[in-house]
Amino acid sequence: MNQERRDKLNFVLNNRQPDLAVVLENVNDPHNIFAVGRTCDAVGVQDIFILNTKLPPNKKYGKGSSASASKWITIHRFDNTDACFAAVKQKYEKVLAAYLDKSANTIYETNFTQNLALVFGNEQWGITDETLQHCDGKFIIPQVGMVPSLNISVACAVTLYEALRQRQLKGMYGTSRMDETTYNQYLNNWK
Repeated sequence: MNQERRDKLNFVLNNRQPDLAVVLENVNDPHNIFAVGRTCDAVGVQDIFILNTKLPPNKKYGKGSSASASKWITIHRFDNTDACFAAVKQKYEKVLAAYLDKSANTIYETNFTQNLALVFGNEQWGITDETLQHCDGKFIIPQVGMVPSLNISVACAVTLYEALRQRQLKGMYGTSRMDETTYNQYLNNWK
């Protein structure tokens, strides 16, 4: 591996956020899934949990340009809600849902510097009640138009860039926050 490649990998790993993840529940469109993956990579989110309880099993995701991000992120697949959130809660202390509700905080009122997983639901139905029971809170993206929600990949991107902003202000980027073993595993696997 040449020095330029090593420097790039170290830069990426030094900006990964080991205490921030995304959960996608029953997201149907493969393009949305891989657009989310691309955004996760861009802001340093390593783990994406894909929970699929309503869609046909073995659905193949992604032959598009954004599918290339899947090499740099870790995708965990589940077809059982309880199993998915058991795995999520082993690593992440809080789970917050993007959920249209008057009691939800805006993304600007939400502390994204915590150890947390962010849940985004299906393009049409949103998040199921079963998944909502596993969540510690809800957030919304403020909007003033007629359509009450954004496309799932756009909503995720807006939210993750607010998380990036908050985390940069707290100095959570630029120095590795991973344990050394995990850091070296990614470095070796990504060569």
